[in-house]
Amino acid sequence: MAADQPTVLVVEDEPAQREVLRYNLEAEGFRVAAAGNGEEALVLLDEENPDVVVLDWMLPNLSGIEVCRQIKTRSETRALPVIMLSARSEEVDRIRGLDTGADDYVVKPYSLRELMARVKAQLRRARPAAAGLRLEFEDIVLDAETHRVTRDGQELKLGPTEFRLLSTFMEKPGRVWSREQLLDRVWGRDIYVDTRTVDVHIGRLRKALGAHGGDDLLRTVRGAGYALG
Repeated sequence: MAADQPTVLVVEDEPAQREVLRYNLEAEGFRVAAAGNGEEALVLLDEENPDVVVLDWMLPNLSGIEVCRQIKTRSETRALPVIMLSARSEEVDRIRGLDTGADDYVVKPYSLRELMARVKAQLRRARPAAAGLRLEFEDIVLDAETHRVTRDGQELKLGPTEFRLLSTFMEKPGRVWSREQLLDRVWGRDIYVDTRTVDVHIGRLRKALGAHGGDDLLRTVRGAGYALG
């Protein structure tokens, strides 16, 4: 996985439709993990740490509704955006899907262009830096589109790894990230890097953020990881 590349988990039991979704999402710059049933989806949820889930309602054995319910009842995935796909177009079905926790509901047959737009809209909410948006925390401003960071109006010099680390922290201020989670998000799941490397780059990020003074906003949580604020 490319470092910081947003991931979409596609859960669709029809192989042809699953591949169409994969092709179009990859063409839009997403990394795609795909599951053909609900049980596989729940396994990939832990393995792939997706940013958005595109979930078919009608799945064998474990329905999409149940998968969505499990996603939304787990504290670590509760905020994960879920787009429900369904041939059920009645209002009562839409309400049921949304009441289960789905963030969006798309009726089949759907426009692929519209679905791609909906995925991007959910990504902007879940990972604004990956969508090229501007992030602010206290006196730090990060412009993901221009890759510029300022603190109290003064530009900071950050390497690409430190920039991705700061983006991750600023998307969810206060959240504690373990070293393993930061490795997956910042370096990529397919690249082997020792967890001590995270500490080195955190040190560099701290130094860059404090280049012109100001409080140390990076918090070390003993035995857990790091957080911003």
